[in-house]
Amino acid sequence: MRYVALLRGINVGTAARISMADLKRAFKSAGPRDVRTLLQSGNVVFDADEPPDPRALENAVHSVSGVRAAVVVFGAERFREIAAANPLLPVIDDPSRGIVHFLAGPVDAATVDRPGDDDLAPERLLLGEHAIYQWCPDGVSRSKLHPRFFARLGVTSTGRNVRTVDKLLAMLDD
Repeated sequence: MRYVALLRGINVGTAARISMADLKRAFKSAGPRDVRTLLQSGNVVFDADEPPDPRALENAVHSVSGVRAAVVVFGAERFREIAAANPLLPVIDDPSRGIVHFLAGPVDAATVDRPGDDDLAPERLLLGEHAIYQWCPDGVSRSKLHPRFFARLGVTSTGRNVRTVDKLLAMLDD
C-alpha cells in the first residue's frame, strides 16, 4: 500500500535541518520501500506492506539525522479524501495561500476553541475531522491565526499549502 508521511517543522529556517537523502535513508531503514521525497520540507511518499508506526519513523529520522520531528502518516486513499474534502478550494485563487493542516488524529470541531470569523477576516478557517483548512489571502506569514491554536488541539498537526498537496497527490499516482 502507498502512504504519505509529513514531517512537522523540519528545514524551516536554520533549525531541524535534514537532507532529503538522509530522510530517504531513515525511512528505508524503518522498512518502507520506494521512498520518494518532495521539496525540502519533509514530504515523503512510500510503499509498505503494513501501516507504518509514526513513532518508528520518528525514531529512524532521529537515528540517521539527529533531528527530532513529529511524523503524521496517511494511507493514500485517506490523503486523497482529505485533499478532496477541502471546502475552501472554490475560493483559493493562489494555491500557495491555501493551507491544509493535516492532523495526526481526529478532532471534534464542536469542541475546538477557534477564533471567530470576524477576528480572522479576510482569512477563512474550516475544521474537518482529520484536517483544518485555511485560506490566507494576505499570505501565510501575515496570518491572524495564532500558532498556539494548533498546540491546543491535542493532536500533532502539520500544514502544507495546496500546491504541495497537489504535488503529493500526483506522486501517489506515479
